[in-house]
Amino acid sequence: QVQVMESGGGLVQAGGSLRLSCAVSGLIFDDYAMGWFRQAPGKEREAVSYITWSGRSSYYVDSVKGRFTISRDNAKNQVYLQMTSLKPEDTAKYYCAVSRYTSMFGESWRRPDQYNNWGQGTQVTVSS
Repeated sequence: QVQVMESGGGLVQAGGSLRLSCAVSGLIFDDYAMGWFRQAPGKEREAVSYITWSGRSSYYVDSVKGRFTISRDNAKNQVYLQMTSLKPEDTAKYYCAVSRYTSMFGESWRRPDQYNNWGQGTQVTVSS
């Protein structure tokens, strides 16, 4: 049984930083690419970042480029999202997701249906 568990969310002032962690069990972790998504109230789930199985390639939504960094530790079965210079518009529930694939092509990393195991999410709230 695959388990995906996020941690590290919280309340932070604008300009602050948070580091989200995601622990995965029940599968061969380095067989799969990983993604971070977020969903704000009343909005659709949005892909934030993605990292290939090896960690050599990563992608970001334009709104977080230069502020967020995704990484993974395959020995620990964990993926991370380091978030800096946080803005109120980053407020959302953040979800970690396991891709169906080792890597994806083009813009498919942005599609939720390309991921088949999800965590319960961790809330990030950025105050102005």
